[in-house]
Amino acid sequence: ILFMFLASANFTLHYNCLQGKVKQYFYSEEFRFYLGVTIVSTIVVMLFNARDHIYTVFGENFRYAVFQVVSLQTSTGFCTADFDKWAHVSRLLLVIIMFFGGCAGSTGGGIKNVRMLLLWRYFRLQLIQLIHPKAIKTVKLQGVSVSENVMQSILGFFFLYILVFIVCSLAVTAQDIDIVTATSAVATTLNGVGPGLGMVGATCNFEHLPVFSKFVLMFCMLVGRLEIFTVVILFAPAYWKECKPPVFKWNQRNETSREE
Repeated sequence: ILFMFLASANFTLHYNCLQGKVKQYFYSEEFRFYLGVTIVSTIVVMLFNARDHIYTVFGENFRYAVFQVVSLQTSTGFCTADFDKWAHVSRLLLVIIMFFGGCAGSTGGGIKNVRMLLLWRYFRLQLIQLIHPKAIKTVKLQGVSVSENVMQSILGFFFLYILVFIVCSLAVTAQDIDIVTATSAVATTLNGVGPGLGMVGATCNFEHLPVFSKFVLMFCMLVGRLEIFTVVILFAPAYWKECKPPVFKWNQRNETSREE
């Protein structure tokens, strides 16, 4: 659990730790946000597991809950329990934290926690400006103002990510696959996790899915790992216009002078 969690933290923090700067972990706003999401998600899963009497011993409940939360959030994909039998809230929460993923500069997949943190602060700022129109505030990270261009890029990435998720979910559902299996399969492949829910749950695999659905999910894995913008740019006509190979013109005058 510890190494899954650390592998999805920013590797710069690990380097600073090796230099004796252990406190840098808690100075990082993204790491604190990442840790907070993990703790809150684990507590929620534990509460619903206890309510449904899935695990009656506290230690067992904690172990299974924290392992699955960390495994799916960090896109490790290991399973020690059939979480498909857990409460609906717990299952939905596990799918949601797949999108949060790891931190920037880590091995984790997903949208990344720094983007989710900045999006939350941006939406909160918009709400404040609706209440106080004359207020002049900016989104900040580590005490530094984030430019509007950066925020626009993050918003574009987020909505494009969700658009790919919706379109691919519809494509998989069109193959007569139930909506829980379809959406969780797209979520887990897009975020590079592994297990999903339903027919692709912890005790199942993707073998029985239709061929077309497998191609859609392969596309999701590719897009998710390349961070979407890379793939979108490849399909943009403007990109290929800018990448035309140079055209060499034959200069007959220079060739004649060489012969002389």
